[in-house]
Amino acid sequence: MEYTHLGRIGLLVSRLCLGTMNFGPRTSEADAFRIMDAAVDAGINFFDTANVYGGWTAAGHHGWTEEIIGRWFAQGGGRREKVVLATKAYGDMDDPLDGPNDASGYSAYKIRRAVDNSLARLQTDRIELHQMHHVDTHAPWDEVWGAYEDLIAAGKVVYVGSSNFGARHLCWAQAAAAGRHFLGLVSEQHKYSLLTRQPELEVLPAALEMGIGVIPWSPLAGGLLGGHALDGQGGERSAAAAKGLSAEARSTLERFGELAAAAGHSPANLALAWTLAHPAVTAPIIGPRTAEQLTETLVVPEISLSADLLSALDELFPSPVDRGNGADPRSKRATAPWGYAW
Repeated sequence: MEYTHLGRIGLLVSRLCLGTMNFGPRTSEADAFRIMDAAVDAGINFFDTANVYGGWTAAGHHGWTEEIIGRWFAQGGGRREKVVLATKAYGDMDDPLDGPNDASGYSAYKIRRAVDNSLARLQTDRIELHQMHHVDTHAPWDEVWGAYEDLIAAGKVVYVGSSNFGARHLCWAQAAAAGRHFLGLVSEQHKYSLLTRQPELEVLPAALEMGIGVIPWSPLAGGLLGGHALDGQGGERSAAAAKGLSAEARSTLERFGELAAAAGHSPANLALAWTLAHPAVTAPIIGPRTAEQLTETLVVPEISLSADLLSALDELFPSPVDRGNGADPRSKRATAPWGYAW
């Protein structure tokens, strides 16, 4: 497994991030344990979850996925020590103790409650990366950063990240953090794939400029780029998405499959390797439902994409970026074999 720094910070994480959203509703606890064991054995040290993942537990409260991870940690064997743990908060957890303050959003109160509750479910004493799942425009940055400064000082949180932020939100967050002499955001988890290239306009360049590591979610576009959406052998989400595809979209995906086969890769691995070719990207989130699916993905960091292959992918899935402006000499993209420059 290859490792890289998470954005501009010293922390090293694997170039694949294990997503756990399937744990509970779609993947049994026993299978989740096998996947996490296999991931650690393969060198994956970066796990992502969220307090809302899994929904309701058998005990009648939210946080099913975090509880599964917590029980896996509790087995010992160095499991907790081998994992850089990332989780999130923002959504409504249906906690009657919080009353109206349980509604979706952010506040110093909610941040502290969310962290303490996640720590309890995860059976750990710290969260390496706590992420804001969405932007809350009602919470001033002084309030947000003040809460995180206290949590970091208490040793409960190590770094702070964001998710689903626009470029302007990243800039505002970092400006406010700089005014407090605070590290601010170290990562941004964003929807990015061959089928969702809009982040190339502003989010990815902004993140690259500020040293914020990008963690793409849905890098297979809900399974559409996984290779089985059109033959009906994919997961529930890819099958549902495939039903609404136009004839043109189906043709594009078929050509993508042919391109992957000619290059000697599975469509899923080619799509994941493509995200890794972007210099702003730290690690795409993979969400295997089985240990076998995880094993098939492990070769992705070793895949090197030629300029011709990247150009062919550009033709199939055009970028929204204007290629006529020339390369920005401050960007790694200026020397990357990508086929266009910022």
